[in-house]
Amino acid sequence: MAAANAPIAMKEVLTLPSIGISPQFITFTNVTMESDKYICVRETAPQNSVVIIDMNMPMQPLRRPITADSALMNPNSRILALKAQLPGTTQDHLQIFNIEMKAKMKSHQMPEQVVFWKWISPKLLGLVTQTSVYHWSIEGDSEPVKMFERTANLVNNQIINYKCDPSEKWLVLTGIAPGAPEKPQLVKGNMQLFSVDQQRSQALEAHAASFAQFKVPGNENPSILISFATKSFNAGQITSKLHVIELGAQPGKPSFSKKQADLFFPPDFQDDFPVAMQISHKYGLIFVITKLGLLFVYDLETASAVYRNRISPDPIFLTSEASAAGGFYAINRRGQVLLATVNEATIVPFVSGQLNNLELAVNLAKRGNLRGAENLVVQRFQELFAQTKYKEAAELAAESPQGILRTPDTVAKFQSVPVQAGQTPPLLQYFGTLLTRGKLNAFESLELSRLVVNQNKKNLLENWLAEDKLECSEELGDLVKTVDNDLALKIYIKARATPKVVAAFAERREFDKILIYSKQVGYTPDYLFLLQTILRTDPQGAVNFALMMSQMEGGCPVDYNTITDLFLQRNLIREATAFLLDVLKPNLPEHAFLQTKVLEINLVTFPNVADAILANGMFTHYDRPRIAQLCEKAGLFVRALQHYTELPDIKRVIVNTHAIEPQSLVEFFGTLSREWALECMKDLLLVNLRGNLQIIVQVAKEYCEQLGVDACIKIFEQFKSYEGLYFFLGSYLSSSEDPDIHFKYIEAAAKTGQIKEVERVTRESNFYDAEKTKNFLMEAKLPDARPLINVCDRFGFVPDLTHYLYTNNMLRYIEGYVQKVNPGNAPLVVGQLLDDECPEDFIKGLILSVRSLLPVEPLVEECEKRNRLRLLTQFLEHLVSEGSQDVHVHNALGKIIIDSNNNPEHFLTTNPYYDSRVVGKYCEKCDPTLAVVAYRRGQCDDELINVTNKNSLFKLQARYVVERMDGDLWEKVLNPENEYRRQLIDQVVSTALPESKSPEQVSATVKAFMTADLPHELIELLEKIVLQNSAFSGNFNLQNLLILTAIKADPSRVMDYINRLDNFDGPAVGEVAVEAQLYEEAFAIFKKFNLNVQAVNVLLDNIRSIDRAVEFAFRVEEDAVWSQVAKAQLREGLVSDAIESFIRADDATQFLDVIRASEDADVYSDLVRYLLMVRQKVKEPKVDSELIYAYAKTDRLGEIEEFILMPNVANLQNVGDRLFDEALYEAAKIIFAFISNWAKLAVTLVRLKQFQGAVDAARKANSAKTWKEVCFACVDAEEFRLAQICGLNVIIQVDDLEEVSEYYQNRGCFNELISLMESGLGLERAHMGIFTELGVLYARYRAEKLMEHIKLFSTRLNIPKLIRACDEQQHWKELTYLYIQYDEFDNAATTVMNHSPEAWDHMQFKDIIVKVASVELYYKAVHFYLQEHPDLINDMLNVLALRVDHTRVVDIMRKAGHLRLVKPYMVAVQSNNVSAVNEALNEIYVEEEDYDRLRESIDLHDNFDQIGLAQKIEKHELLEMRRVAAYIYKKAGRWKQSIALSKKDNLYKDAMETASQSGDRELAEELLVYFIEQGKKECFAACLFVCYDLIRPDVALEMAWVNNMIDFTFPFLLQFIREYTGKVDELIKDKIEAQKDVKAKEQEEKEVIAQQNMYAQLLPLALPAPPMPGMGGGFAPPPPMGGGMGMPPMPPYGMPQMGSY
Repeated sequence: MAAANAPIAMKEVLTLPSIGISPQFITFTNVTMESDKYICVRETAPQNSVVIIDMNMPMQPLRRPITADSALMNPNSRILALKAQLPGTTQDHLQIFNIEMKAKMKSHQMPEQVVFWKWISPKLLGLVTQTSVYHWSIEGDSEPVKMFERTANLVNNQIINYKCDPSEKWLVLTGIAPGAPEKPQLVKGNMQLFSVDQQRSQALEAHAASFAQFKVPGNENPSILISFATKSFNAGQITSKLHVIELGAQPGKPSFSKKQADLFFPPDFQDDFPVAMQISHKYGLIFVITKLGLLFVYDLETASAVYRNRISPDPIFLTSEASAAGGFYAINRRGQVLLATVNEATIVPFVSGQLNNLELAVNLAKRGNLRGAENLVVQRFQELFAQTKYKEAAELAAESPQGILRTPDTVAKFQSVPVQAGQTPPLLQYFGTLLTRGKLNAFESLELSRLVVNQNKKNLLENWLAEDKLECSEELGDLVKTVDNDLALKIYIKARATPKVVAAFAERREFDKILIYSKQVGYTPDYLFLLQTILRTDPQGAVNFALMMSQMEGGCPVDYNTITDLFLQRNLIREATAFLLDVLKPNLPEHAFLQTKVLEINLVTFPNVADAILANGMFTHYDRPRIAQLCEKAGLFVRALQHYTELPDIKRVIVNTHAIEPQSLVEFFGTLSREWALECMKDLLLVNLRGNLQIIVQVAKEYCEQLGVDACIKIFEQFKSYEGLYFFLGSYLSSSEDPDIHFKYIEAAAKTGQIKEVERVTRESNFYDAEKTKNFLMEAKLPDARPLINVCDRFGFVPDLTHYLYTNNMLRYIEGYVQKVNPGNAPLVVGQLLDDECPEDFIKGLILSVRSLLPVEPLVEECEKRNRLRLLTQFLEHLVSEGSQDVHVHNALGKIIIDSNNNPEHFLTTNPYYDSRVVGKYCEKCDPTLAVVAYRRGQCDDELINVTNKNSLFKLQARYVVERMDGDLWEKVLNPENEYRRQLIDQVVSTALPESKSPEQVSATVKAFMTADLPHELIELLEKIVLQNSAFSGNFNLQNLLILTAIKADPSRVMDYINRLDNFDGPAVGEVAVEAQLYEEAFAIFKKFNLNVQAVNVLLDNIRSIDRAVEFAFRVEEDAVWSQVAKAQLREGLVSDAIESFIRADDATQFLDVIRASEDADVYSDLVRYLLMVRQKVKEPKVDSELIYAYAKTDRLGEIEEFILMPNVANLQNVGDRLFDEALYEAAKIIFAFISNWAKLAVTLVRLKQFQGAVDAARKANSAKTWKEVCFACVDAEEFRLAQICGLNVIIQVDDLEEVSEYYQNRGCFNELISLMESGLGLERAHMGIFTELGVLYARYRAEKLMEHIKLFSTRLNIPKLIRACDEQQHWKELTYLYIQYDEFDNAATTVMNHSPEAWDHMQFKDIIVKVASVELYYKAVHFYLQEHPDLINDMLNVLALRVDHTRVVDIMRKAGHLRLVKPYMVAVQSNNVSAVNEALNEIYVEEEDYDRLRESIDLHDNFDQIGLAQKIEKHELLEMRRVAAYIYKKAGRWKQSIALSKKDNLYKDAMETASQSGDRELAEELLVYFIEQGKKECFAACLFVCYDLIRPDVALEMAWVNNMIDFTFPFLLQFIREYTGKVDELIKDKIEAQKDVKAKEQEEKEVIAQQNMYAQLLPLALPAPPMPGMGGGFAPPPPMGGGMGMPPMPPYGMPQMGSY
């Protein structure tokens, strides 16, 4: 079926690669499409990003750098949902962003991983985890809500979709899983249906599902349907079904019966399965889309199959509903975005014709308002009417597609049916059906309303109009106006009957609505008249009306001043003001006069209104001097000030402070310049200092920055207003850091008696001048001394303060200051009081009153300076008695005791609290020994050393230093720079140390001497202690120290000390002697202590005499000694001697070194002896391994075999490898054979040229590496049979295949390699690499076998690799086939066209070209076929019809001069109505003189240059061609040219038809004149018949009479007279009926009036009826007739039937 006639139209909307989307990201996990508005693609390379494609502008994608696992665009708005897994967890983090607002809306962290998610509505996200399903709303702060748990049938399923019905009461979850074992290719589908109301789930087998709403006849509520498709494999049979089921059937209501249908899969698609389902609610169709691109279309109501076709050659993985188009979008793996829509022009004919399903065709036409079923619908309607099934006929007419039955004829048909008693009239049934279905058209609305008005049921009309069920028209309004003016007005408005609307508003006096409505419809009334009319009755309404006029587009139609004068003429000042205030809001310069006017009239009449206007500040262009004068006269002084611009005027007004609000006056000062403001301030103070001071202070506060603080202060000082200064500076003080400001404030506060404020500022401020303030306060002598106390305390004037208070006898403030304000300054107070010779009793009392709060140290300092320390004795003793441990207290008390010499030694030794350094320093002056006592107690080393040195107390110093045992102190006193060091050393040696009995003191002293590097003094000291029978003579440490010191200072004494002393540390001292290079002394020490090993080490390492060492070893005969000797011999390279010594020592510990040395010296015979000894002691793999290696090196193969058969721990594998590496292959062979290392054995046998054995060993090893090595060796030896055996075991390894192939090819063994590969094809483990490599070899060496190989094994080939090989070897036919198999259709097509002699095949090329991605290849193919295969070009173009640009194809063929060649193609695609195709075909038809086809083309396809074609063929030699030209002119509306051309060719019938269709009376009458002139009387009569509607009877009669053709005019005149008399009869009838209606109405009104008015009988019996609104005369116009005032409808080209008189 041609694509143009298919019921479903497919269109490629977009290709994702064309907008920069890489093919690797076109997958189910990366691409999402939640609606027909957006596509969202998630990219991970070259960087993480999300691409948002707006389907309204797809070529402008929005790319944002976002990292996420999934991204979903909201179906309706620019809201993006993102999902990302938290690193190291299985939790997902969800976020929702508003892209337009660039803000995050919500986020949530899911406790488990979300495996699938989807927007199920614009406000709701569906989240599917491994176990449950959640709903998450984007509104508010709600978290995801769990809806249900997944059923067991969805375990281990991949979730592919989740949907909900519109009411969100039914949910369906769909997943897929691997197929059954017997049919694994067929994927299994599972579905879970969940009811929210019932909270129940049902597990079903289905691949795809969707919800729909369907209205069942007889049920006013729509039913919820679910449709699902399944394909299953049971009992060896594949079953494919589509099911449609109602959910939640409504009790007592008609329900939807379950439907099911088969899905017919072609044989090639047996493993295909549904992946998506979309339902077109617009057309009631079900679309089932499969993975391989099949589309099934079914009717929702009947489940009838409608259409099936393959819509995509590539797998489809994603679909989305295209709701506006009634179709769906689909995305395939190639990245095509396809749009499937219903072909409205063909689907109904297709269903009725191809499917022969008339009922379905009619239902589709009604449901989608489609064309194609008109005849069926009309026929069905007539059948129902004939069967008197009026209700069914009414429903059919109401639902008729495109309203083909909703005509006056249908209404007349129902009107003609007689009404049966007790039954609803068929006409009402018809109208009732229409009302339930929708809106009535104008004619139906008028007829129905006429019925309702006649029955006086106005309320029905109101309801229908409110529900928009009626189409409003002026005729309907006229009809309704007879019963309801308001309702008629609504109808007039909807019908846009402007004059009627304006008239109605005028009657209702709703002038403002006239204005609004006139603006809406562009109507222009007399605005000035309307305004004057409204002013008479409604001034406020006039204001509103004027304002509305002022807001009209294009400006106010009446001048503002004129409008204002209208108001003022009637003294409507408030209304005029209201109007002007509104219209003058823009504050334009051209409105200056009006601004002044509105202010003047209000200043004179309503000053408060003027004040409010001025306060609003909306006017700036009025006459300011004039307004200022008026304001002053009206008492609006503030406004006058604001408008005056001269200083004298301002001064005159500003003094009226009694009538000016202070705040306003203050604000006014802000508008003045600095100089004027200061002048006004001075004037105000001069007029009334006391009364205006507050205002001036406020002004100074507000504008101090502008006026200057100094200037303000100067004004206040000028008027000596300290009060003003106080208040002004008080507000400015907190923001000022000027010391002078702060001082002036303090001064002002003091002079105004604000003592508390003075106290506060002096306490809190940090900026005043302390000296200046102190002096001022002292001079002021305030009764309250606290401000002065604050200043002096904060800024260190405590002595001055004390002196001031004491001299002014303010002792109470002194006590208060010391006790409460700052006890810490009490010492300064006491010192000043002592200087002022204050009585001691007062001072002592003051001190005792503070007690512990008093700082002792400065107090003592103050008293000590004045030599009055004893004054504090009582105070200090009091503190001590209270348990004070303050060091300063005890220091002071100690000083007093020392001065009084009251047993100072006792105090210095027993008191733990004083500071030794302070008291000691005090003692130095009077008694140095007391200072030593104090310093010793506090360990004041430096002070004690200094005082003892200064006073030559070296004995006390020596004793202290020895007892102190402090290294730092010793370092200091023994420092060479200490001039008293020698005296101290003498005292230490002679007195201090001999007196000491403490070993620690002796040790510390000795250590100190050592540290000070005094070896000779130390030796002297030690000899005296150790050698002279002291208490420390046998001391172990001192003996060690003596010898060690001698080693360092006097080596000549060492041997003597070694012989004389016995209690020292021999090993340690010996090591020190070795370090000091006293080797003989060290040897003597080690011998003395029987340390033979150390002794022999001295001989070997230091004296370096191996002979003495060997002699010493023979003398002591110790294994350890022999070991040391052996090691030394080994180091010296005496390997054999060392081995002998190791054997004597029975030492196996150094076997590694011995083995290494033996190998270096090549003494494997001695090594065998040593290793046999070692094996008896240790079980080391190294030993046994080296023994085997030594046997091998000495060629003792028999002993190797015996040894490995014995128990051993040798690492035979390593030994064998080592032997192999050193080419000891025979020994290695023994080892590898014994340990069954067949791989190594095989390689070894290869080295020994034993190939058969090597193959056998390789077979046992079964290792790819071994097989490969043996194979390569056999190839090199040309043992190809063995090489093939090995090669077959190698090539089954993918990684080794290429290496084997290269090895063979590099040695030219091509046939052997091909044979090997061919043999490899039959292996069980044959893989793709073998098949591919064999194909490459065929391409290189045996091309004749290549194609057969490719076709046989196309699925097992690495096609890209083989493509490269075929390209290199130029096998174009095979290359094309490979490109097709690899879906690289662009390359395949290019190859075919570039190498057509070998590669081209027409059928194959057609299959290729439809699948290419590059559009340019289509046109390249056109050129190719044009050059090489022109006979097949139409066949190729028919395949590309849906893909190519037909205009471009035509251009190509036109340029090539072969346009006729593609005529069949152009005929096939002409249905697309492309201009280039139409013109090309028309050109061909003209050349071929095929006028029938040309006329058909013109009728069906109008997209071409019509006038150009007509001009081209109007002079054609063929009559029919010229007739076609006339026909074209007629279609183009060029009636005169068409008629002229027809007359020229004597085609009078065509000329008459053209004149009739033109509707131009002049043309018709000209044609009559032409026929008369030509004497064509029959044509004259025929023209009267054809142009009946256009020709005036008088003209026709005149022409006939003048030209003697009356007989030919009679048929026309008879028909005209009959029609005219019929119309007159109808008018008379209508007039009579109207008069009857008027009389009846008048009678009713008279009866009503008679009942209400008792004097009704006095009125005249009859009065002429007043004219009804909308009626010009005394009767209503007749209702419109069916055909209007023109001719009734008539068949074409025939006279109407003559009526009987």
